[in-house]
Amino acid sequence: MGYEAIRADELEGGVGFLMLHRPEKRNAISIAMRQEILACLSAWREHEGIRAVIVTGAGAAFSAGFDLKELQEPENFDALLDSSSAYHRAVWSFPKPTIAAVNGVALGGGFDLAALCDIRICAGDAAFGHPEIKLGAPPLFTPLRWIVGDGAARELCLSGRRIDAQEALRLRLVSEVVPPGALVERAKMLAATILEAPAPAVQFTKRFFVENTGLGFEESFAIEHDAAFREILLRR
Repeated sequence: MGYEAIRADELEGGVGFLMLHRPEKRNAISIAMRQEILACLSAWREHEGIRAVIVTGAGAAFSAGFDLKELQEPENFDALLDSSSAYHRAVWSFPKPTIAAVNGVALGGGFDLAALCDIRICAGDAAFGHPEIKLGAPPLFTPLRWIVGDGAARELCLSGRRIDAQEALRLRLVSEVVPPGALVERAKMLAATILEAPAPAVQFTKRFFVENTGLGFEESFAIEHDAAFREILLRR
């Protein structure tokens, strides 16, 4: 399938490579881009040859956020709401590991996209922030609080301030900071490490993360241990 706002490639070793591709707009997330991401993830969801996905941005930015021009046009409201709701849910519920390789800024909706991925690494020139609060748009709070904790997430979402790569590492928003030229290769290496494990084990673990956030020990143990034995280990 051909795309205009993204580039999608199947790499060796079972890795899907999804690049936001509006570099002239700093990869602002438009209705069309969200629809193309939805289509791409839908195609890769059941694709046995794709076992993990890397998400990055073309040019000097990961994503500067939602396309503000579209937000200013009332006739776009229904399409904006529908595409945004479906896209966020599709990224969060994608059944295979996702790695955000953050180059440059990840602001607003770009920050959300990175937070919805399972793992984040970034280049030394990366920056994160929720400036949309200043424009009257409440940030997406819950995925961020799961990553950095409630206190840090509140401060970032309410202030809208921008943090650099080193602060993102200190907050454990990202697991690594690498030189810009090494970002994609490092993401590929990380994907390869994940895919050393058998696909059923990886996908079982990912499904648990998606479906069971907030469970207590007993409920979690019944899934992580008992269900894992029945579904994975006893069928080997």
